[in-house]
Amino acid sequence: MRKNPRVVAHRGASAVDPEHTLAAYRRAIEVGADGLECDVRLTADGHLVCVHDRRIERTSNGTGVVSRMSLAELERYDWGSWKNGDDRQPVLTLETLLATVRDAGRPVELAVETKHPTRYAGLVERRLVEALDRFGWAHQRLGTESPVRVMSFSWLSLRRMRALAPGLRTVLLMDRIPLRFRDGTLPAGVSYAGPSLAIVTANPEYVDRAHKHGHQVHVWTVNAENDVRQCRDIGVDAVISDRPDMALRVLGEEVGRRP
Repeated sequence: MRKNPRVVAHRGASAVDPEHTLAAYRRAIEVGADGLECDVRLTADGHLVCVHDRRIERTSNGTGVVSRMSLAELERYDWGSWKNGDDRQPVLTLETLLATVRDAGRPVELAVETKHPTRYAGLVERRLVEALDRFGWAHQRLGTESPVRVMSFSWLSLRRMRALAPGLRTVLLMDRIPLRFRDGTLPAGVSYAGPSLAIVTANPEYVDRAHKHGHQVHVWTVNAENDVRQCRDIGVDAVISDRPDMALRVLGEEVGRRP
């Protein structure tokens, strides 16, 4: 019998609350998500903030490019009312999200996606490792595992992470599978495969190929009930969803039906 995949909240419970806000992550923890996912970008004064886009117009009431703005400038804007009317939310720093994971009261995983290309190149990874080190999560003691894994579409970013923190798990995100890796292998040092839902829908056999090479498969972005069921049936290890409550409910119902 296959195990249910773990449920990872994509930018928090972002179907309900504004993405990358503390409210979205707290809701994801409350509904029982196994993990949280965030994107990080580096500000002009060296802070990692949880923002997906290069520019801030879509998810705030400000204008500008994240990498050209200081944290203090980003903190002037509202990051919530674009989605939920009067629900004003501050920009979320990675530091605050790490503390939220630490204080969750139960084990919660965190998948951090580095966004590239960026003007700061490898400085993003260095600042990320420094932040994780402050929580004891970049260089684990022997026999322990960090709750954090690092994801990226950039192989170079993951190579940098392996050089800086060899024990951290890494995930190569893919919107297509390069020909050389269609057999289920991954670049040296990459822990897990991160294919899109479209990839595993069109090529469900890829999951078994990756498993045969010892790699977990984490699929994004799984927001429909039937897609959650399909991911469970083909044996993926984690589903990344804007609707973690829905994914958990569907997987719970399926468990309840088994004899």
